[in-house]
Amino acid sequence: MTDEHERMMRANQANWDARTPVHLASRFYGLSEKLDPARWFAAFEWEDLGELADRDVLHLQCHLGTETIAFAQRGARAVGLDISGASVVAAADIAARAGADVTYVWANVYDAVEALDGRRFDVVYTGKGSLCYLPDLDRWAAVIARLLRPGGRLYIAEFHPLLNALGPKPGEGEGTELLLRHDYLGGRDAVHRNATYTYTDGPAVEGATDSYEWMHGMDEVVNALTQAGLGIRRLRESAELPWPRWPQMVRAPSGWWRLPEGEPRIPLLYGLLASR
Repeated sequence: MTDEHERMMRANQANWDARTPVHLASRFYGLSEKLDPARWFAAFEWEDLGELADRDVLHLQCHLGTETIAFAQRGARAVGLDISGASVVAAADIAARAGADVTYVWANVYDAVEALDGRRFDVVYTGKGSLCYLPDLDRWAAVIARLLRPGGRLYIAEFHPLLNALGPKPGEGEGTELLLRHDYLGGRDAVHRNATYTYTDGPAVEGATDSYEWMHGMDEVVNALTQAGLGIRRLRESAELPWPRWPQMVRAPSGWWRLPEGEPRIPLLYGLLASR
């Protein structure tokens, strides 16, 4: 990883520290209601993950740790890791109030092996807006290979590159025709974003508002994993999201959100199961 990448990741760390109080105050995560961590998972994720009781499960880039709690509720020895110290503190508090036994660790994902003292896991889980904050997927995959026990599994539930490439037609307001407006494939420089307002309904972020993202195509993800010695066992593509990305989206029977009938059925999220 270059010095410039490290600078950008430090900027992201500061931005996620600044985002944390905004996200805690928002309605997006449902923290003021009865906590329901399972709502962030598609049914196929649990099918692919299988039995988790008495398994060691690591959730990389866990942010507030709400999904990490779902693993503990299914009997796993759950650990969450995140680059934001503020998020880790908040996640530990949320888990304690929920009565969930979860350990949270503050570290850059690239430093996870050292931060976890070489501990190995049966399952490593990541996704839903995580990979775009990593500049080097080859290094990321090598870290995951070292975190997994022999026979251990990686599960990625990530927003599809096509989702990130789509955007409303300029000048016609929200809820209009979606067009290809952004890169699908990676390989370019980082995208610099102003993160004064995030994906939640909370107020403006105060302080560090610079954010950097890297686009990664499906080929880049798969090739990084196979190069690190992991075997791809299953790939799913889903037309549903756990929240309405665009105003025209409608509730699906699953409780998640999809584009309305009459619009093309396109992948918005993918699930990838790999093993060491």
